[in-house]
Amino acid sequence: MGKGICIVTGGTKGIGKAVIHAFAKEGFDIATCARNEEDLFALKSELTASFEVNVHTFKCDMSDREQLNAFVDFVKLIGEPIEVLVNNTGQFIPGAILEEQEGVLEQMMSTNLYSAYHMSRAVVPNMKERNKGHIFNICSIASFHAYPNGGSYSITKFAMYGMSKVLREELKSESIRVTAVMPGATYTASWEGVDLPEDRLMPSEDIAKMIFATFSLSPRSVVEDLVIRPQLGDL
Repeated sequence: MGKGICIVTGGTKGIGKAVIHAFAKEGFDIATCARNEEDLFALKSELTASFEVNVHTFKCDMSDREQLNAFVDFVKLIGEPIEVLVNNTGQFIPGAILEEQEGVLEQMMSTNLYSAYHMSRAVVPNMKERNKGHIFNICSIASFHAYPNGGSYSITKFAMYGMSKVLREELKSESIRVTAVMPGATYTASWEGVDLPEDRLMPSEDIAKMIFATFSLSPRSVVEDLVIRPQLGDL
C-alpha cells in the first residue's frame, strides 16, 4: 500500500521539482502539471528511473480555468488519497504598479492566486473525508515585504499569504494543516542569466527539505509560516 499522493502544481522546474523529488524519495506517488509536455515527460522518466513510485503528469496552463478543471478531474481519476497539495504554480513579471503594462495584475492573479484557490477548493473534500492532509502555498518574501520592481507580483503574493491564513483558520478543526512557504531569492529558472554569484541564491533543494520536514511533524503540530532567506540576506 502506497503512502498516498502528493500534488505539486508547476512541478518541472525549481522549487516544484525539488519538492517532488523530496516526496518521491520517501515513497509518495506524484501528480503534477506544467505547460511544457517535453519537460513533463523528462521529469516522469527521471523519477521512475530513480524511485519506485507512480508518477502522473498532465499538460496544463493553471491560469486557464478550464485547463485547471481538467487537471482536477485527472487527479480525481487517479483515485488515491491526497496527502499533500503544494500550490507552486507562479509567474513573475517585474515592474512598477504605475508603469507596468495593462493586464499584468490580472495575468499574475490568475496564475499566482486563483490557481491555488481553485486547487485547494477541489482537493480539500478528499482530505476532509479522512481528517488528514497538508496544503503548502508557495508564497514569497514579497508576501510581506514590498521591494522595488515588485509591482503586481508582490500584490498577488500578499493575497496568496492572506488566502493561506484564511485556509488555516477554516481547516484547523478538520485536522488539515496549512503552511505558507515564504522563500527569499532561490536559484530557479526565474534567475537564469542574472549577473549574480550563485551563492547569493538559495538552492531549491533547501526549500524542499524544509517543506518535507514541516510535513513530517506530528499531527499535533503545524508550521503556519515558513520563512527562508539566503544567508547573506535579501537581494
